[in-house]
Amino acid sequence: MPDPTMLLIDLAAISLLTFAVYFRRHRRRDLVVAFFGVNIGVFAVSSVLGSTEIAAGLGLGLFGVLSIIRLRSSEISQREVAYYFAALAVGLISGLTSTFSLWATLLIALVVATIAIVDHPALFAATRHRTMLIDEAVLDEGELTRMIEERVGGRVQSLTVQHIDMVDDTTLVDVRYRIDRTASRRAVAQPSARREAVAS
Repeated sequence: MPDPTMLLIDLAAISLLTFAVYFRRHRRRDLVVAFFGVNIGVFAVSSVLGSTEIAAGLGLGLFGVLSIIRLRSSEISQREVAYYFAALAVGLISGLTSTFSLWATLLIALVVATIAIVDHPALFAATRHRTMLIDEAVLDEGELTRMIEERVGGRVQSLTVQHIDMVDDTTLVDVRYRIDRTASRRAVAQPSARREAVAS
């Protein structure tokens, strides 16, 4: 059985990751429950497996099985998948460590710190991703790029046309762009009738 110290480290790590980092930034309560459930469940199972001679193989098998789990009840973003696997990894490292280990503790701290840093709001703050419904059927990609840049007040970095409706005169496009904060103030004042933008 694992050292109770590792259980305390696991609880501290998942609490920090879930409440101080994820929920504070994204405010999605249902995934708080999911992250804790995955973490504690993996910790419990891996701690039992850790008492057997084939713990390493079973542990890797457990990780592989859990890696194919998909939450089909609601959509989760790639960002939330990263948190999901971070919670899984922390539980697995803690549960498979039978006695207190400084190396395991550092690995857990590395997982939490990495997620906290790369998901910081200040990192790539000017980059945006939108699925936009344009109120014109635009076949020319250059013209579509120029039109979007005028409306969002930024520079388009990637653009994928998903659907063009010649009957209703609309274009559905997935776009990634870098916002120009000065120009964005002008874009806010432009008419937005028959245009819908949904953040992904």
